[in-house]
Parts: sequence; C-alpha cells; structure tokens
Amino acid sequence: MMENKELELDFCLLIPCYNNKAGLIHSLSSIKYPPNRFLVLVVDDGSTEPIEEKEVSNQLPVKIISLEKNQGITNALNTGLLWIRDNLSVKYIARLDCDDTCDPERFNIQVSYMDAHPEVALAGSWCLFVGRNSNDRYVYKTPTEDKDIRRAMYYRNVFMHPTVIFRKDAAIRVGLYPENFELAEDYALFWKLMSDGLTFVDRRILVTTRIEKTGISFRNRGKQLIARQKVVNYYGNNRFLKVISIIRLGILFLVPKRLLLPLKILKGRQLCNV
Repeated sequence: MMENKELELDFCLLIPCYNNKAGLIHSLSSIKYPPNRFLVLVVDDGSTEPIEEKEVSNQLPVKIISLEKNQGITNALNTGLLWIRDNLSVKYIARLDCDDTCDPERFNIQVSYMDAHPEVALAGSWCLFVGRNSNDRYVYKTPTEDKDIRRAMYYRNVFMHPTVIFRKDAAIRVGLYPENFELAEDYALFWKLMSDGLTFVDRRILVTTRIEKTGISFRNRGKQLIARQKVVNYYGNNRFLKVISIIRLGILFLVPKRLLLPLKILKGRQLCNV
C-alpha cells in the first residue's frame, strides 16, 4: 500500500498483533467504514508466522509493519504511532486488539463526535466482555463526562483501550506510550492526553472483547495494580484523590484472584442488563 500524506484520512486504526492471525482476521471483519477514508495499521510484533497483507486485507485498506522479533506491546504501539506521525495525514488514531469486535456504527459514531467536538482530545465507549468458552459476560460501564472521568481516573482506567479514539495532533504533542509503566502504558498515555484536551465516553457499547482468564491482566494483576498506582502518583495532581487511590489499591490487593471475574460479572449485570 502506498502512503499518501496529501489526502487527509478520517482515522488510522492501530492494531498490535502477536501470533494471533485468526483473531486479527476476526477483528478486521467487524470494521465498517468507507475504505477510502481510513487505514488499518497492523504492527506484527515478531510473530512466528509473519502476517502478509494479502492474508488479512479482505478489501480493507491495510498496512502491515513487521518487526523482526517480539519486543512487547508498548514497543509495537509506539512503532505504529511513529509510523503514523511520519507517513500519514490523518485526523484521529483509534485502537483495537486482535479478537475484539467493533459495532458496525462504531467509527461513524466516534468520528462524527470528534468532528463536532474539537475540544475533546480523547474519547472511548462502554465495552462488553464475553467469555471465550463460557456464558460469562459483563459490561464495563464508566463515567461519561469529562469532570467525572478525571476524578474516576484516580481509581481505575476509565478508558478501555480497544474502544478509544484520539486526535493525532494531541498524540504528537504529548508523545508516545510511556515505557516506564509496564502493564499500564495505555493508562499513562490517557493521563497525558487528558492534559491536552477534554475527554468523553460514549454510553453505547461500541466494542465487544473477550474475557481472557489467562490474559496479561489476570496473570499480572498485582504488578498491574502497582503500575497503575505509579501512573496516578506521577500524573495526578489532587493529593486527596491520590490518598484515596492508595487505600483502594490496598483493598483490591485483598480480593482473591478467583473472585475477580465473578465480582466483575455481578457488577456488570447490576449496572446494565445485557
């Protein structure tokens, strides 16, 4: 695919991929948008079987960057951001992970919203989690307005990474995903973007993602909680909310790992009947 910096696209969808070609193909099949108005950028993070554009394009505009060896998601994401910065004229950058499913109207909704609200630097949506081999399901429901989002960010990551869209210009100003917050690089980037403009979360479920009991978040729960607290300590400026955040962190450490998913499912069902 030839890069074109003259024609401004609406968005570039950044997808990191490592040994999950089937999941990538599934995610790409859910994307609906005029093909001449966006680009999908896949960063193949050293997969043992490299991905080729002809295998996954399926009439979508796809560009693949293949890394020689696996270097982790932060490096893959930053490789993608740097390529977008240097090679593409585009208004927004959106995210998706392999195996996630987009609502058919996701990008129409998000692009229209961002066009109508130039003061917003970062937007996301509610997200539905579903079990891969079970009937488990819950909705990740968060505050939606900027003031409430900023307060809630001291306690949790309000933005589910695969749902977000943000301005390219804002990303250039605040910089890349920080490399010193392993397992919380997305959380750190969202704090940086909050410093550049307003935020918003759409109440609609625009992305469905899989519950991965063996995924990074479950396997490294303790390390991720500590990393998120480091992000809050570094970027937060409200001392009172920082203290509350530390207290909540201590409580979360006391919750047994086996109870995490049942509690999330229970809370999700209480918040939204799906």
